[in-house]
This record gives sequence, C-alpha cells and structure tokens, in this order.
Amino acid sequence: MIDITGIRRDFPMLNHKQMQSHDLIYFDNGATTFKPQAVIDAITYYYTDLSCNAHRGDYELAYRLDQAFEEARASAAAFIHASEREIVFTSGASEGLNLVAQGYGRKFLREGDIVLSTEAEHASCILPWMRACEETGAVLEYIPLDEQGRVGMEAVAEMMNENVKVIVLAQISNVLGYEAPIREICALAHQYGAIVVVDGAQSVPHLPIDVTELDCDFLAFSAHKMCGPTGIGVLYGKYALLDAMDPLYLGGGSNARFDMCGNILLKQPPYKFESGTANIAGILGMKAAIDYLSQIGMEQIHAYEQKLHRQMVDGLQRLDNIHIYNADADGAIVTFNVKDVFAQDAATYFSAHGVAVRSGQHCAKLLSEKLNTSATVRASLYFYNDTQEIERFLALAAEADMKTCLDVYF
Repeated sequence: MIDITGIRRDFPMLNHKQMQSHDLIYFDNGATTFKPQAVIDAITYYYTDLSCNAHRGDYELAYRLDQAFEEARASAAAFIHASEREIVFTSGASEGLNLVAQGYGRKFLREGDIVLSTEAEHASCILPWMRACEETGAVLEYIPLDEQGRVGMEAVAEMMNENVKVIVLAQISNVLGYEAPIREICALAHQYGAIVVVDGAQSVPHLPIDVTELDCDFLAFSAHKMCGPTGIGVLYGKYALLDAMDPLYLGGGSNARFDMCGNILLKQPPYKFESGTANIAGILGMKAAIDYLSQIGMEQIHAYEQKLHRQMVDGLQRLDNIHIYNADADGAIVTFNVKDVFAQDAATYFSAHGVAVRSGQHCAKLLSEKLNTSATVRASLYFYNDTQEIERFLALAAEADMKTCLDVYF
C-alpha cells in the first residue's frame, strides 16, 4: 500500500512549489524525476564528509569511500538481480547504449550482418547502431510494429535469420508506454546466436526487473529517471560479453599496466570501462535512490502507477476534444493531442496553469509517421503523483481548445 502523503513529504519539489502562480503538477517524469531528501542528503554527505577520490587513495578516508562506492554497485546489482561484476557505472542510459554499439558492435559486426530494431525507439537506441552499421558494413533493419505501435513476437520471428546478430529495443516505449516481450525476444534471438540489447530507461524505474529471468545480454538505465541524480547510470552486461568487448575510453583506473611499447593490459570488467574519476556523488546518490525505491517496493510502485494511469485515461476518453494514442499502455505514459491544436501550444496551455507535460517527438523521430502526427503531448506519471493532481489536469484538459491554448500567449 502506497503512503502517498508520506511519500510526497519526502520530496522538496513537491513542497508547495509553484509554476506560473499555480501549484506545480509535474507530469514529465519520463524526462526526469524529482529527488527525495534522502538522495539529496547522500550527495551532500559525499561533499561534506568524504570528498576524496575512489579507488585511488591509501588512507582511511579513501577506504571508507571505496567501501561506499562498491556498496552502491552491489545495490544496483541486487536491484536488477545481476552480479556486481556485471554492473558498469556510466553517465546514463545513452552512454551505456553507445558503449555496447561501439565496444561490442564495432568489434564483432561484419559486412552483411543485420541489426534489428523498431521505429518506436529513442534516438539513443537507434543512432549508435546506425553508426556501428555504417562503420562495419552491417545493415540496420526495422521490425514492423502492429497497428497500435506494439512489438509483436510474430513480427520479430519473421525478421529472424542467421544474419541477425543484434536486436536492440526498449523494454517500455518512452512515447507509447508499450512493453516489449523481452523474455520471448531473448529466447528467440539466442536460438540464432544473436544478442539482445535492452533500453531500460523507462522500465527499470517503474517495474521489478530481473535480468536473469529476462536473459537479456545488455540492459542500460539512468538514475535520474528513478529519483536519482543526473549524470549517472548503469550498463548491465553478461560478464562474458563485457570481457570480450572494448571500452570507449582509456585512462586512469581502467588499466592494470602499460609500457612504452604500446602494450596495454586492461583490468577485468567492470573496471576496464570506468576510466577517470567517476561521478562519485552521483553514484552515492543513485544508491540512495535505489534504497528508497526498494523500501517502497517496485511491485507496489507499479500497481499504484497503473491506477493513476487508468484514472487519467478514463478521464481523457470522456473528452471529445482529446485524441489518445495509447489508451492501453503498459507503462504510466499517456500520449495525446488536443484536437486541432499544435502539441507545443497545448503544452504551453497546461504550463500556464501549473502543469508540466512534454510536447514534441520525444526523441523518437521515426515514430511520427506511424502516429500520423508531427508531435504529441506526453504526460508521464510516477509514484509520487496523486489522484487530485490528475483531477485538476483533467479539468484543464476539458477546457483545452484552439482558443484557450492560444489565449495564454496574449
């Protein structure tokens, strides 16, 4: 059972904050999330009580930090049911996905190989593999989406052959909120010797994740989408694959030794991927976020978000002036447009009344043609939102039309 009153007290940004003279309602959680005080305190603690470098110093303060650093890795591993040596700290999901495309794809793809993805993917999923294919002679092909915009197993199966080496896709679409059948895709891909790279940016913050059960080969996620700091994230990879691939960067911390002849001996994963000084404050803040979410329980978070999602969708479906693109979404994302109103104008209307939503293509530019629109409005919910916020949002949505949306400019 979610204690929504107690949870909201934990977040400074939910403490009587205003936007344009209205109480703030934040429905842009798919972009980034608010931070509880526990996360802010963890970041402050690093700078006020530790403030040294990790895995560098031979003094007591450094030992304390090293322990906290590796406890954060253990926490991230436990959160997704992985081994600690399979957890690579990155700057976020985008870096993790690029690391796989460049460190694995560029090394192992060959001319004529096929990488499969979908047109619903975030740019961070697609663009790194476009480059890897261009550099290796491999081909990027797209699994057809069904009429709703979902990834179906029949479509995946029809695309599979012995030339497919990689499948890369989001577990939950950041635009439509549909969940891909990752476990089944992994099972099929492995029959052909292909690997599966999962963008977990919109799933890890909202669902219980078990990478062992999914049997995915890589999974990337960002802390800032799950109440953690910006600039830090995780790449999970099966150890044998991490061991085989190359790091993006070389430098201090990633090598065991090197000599003047150019011989470089890298450390074992995950350390060979963590050159230079890490975002230490971010790593400790991410651990605090994971601990906070774990204390509430991911099953409870998901169930509560589904209730909020149903409330919003049911309310919008009663309005003749709203077109919804994903009423049956699996994630807590509602993508819609106000009829006859440009998405950015609709978002500005909501902003003028204190509601933060996102408008545009949401970094998934290939999906616009499928949706037959140049842009949409996205309301993305999180477990600290409440039913009263949704009621206020629905009242504003009911009044949205070309006149009210344009009046805010004058």
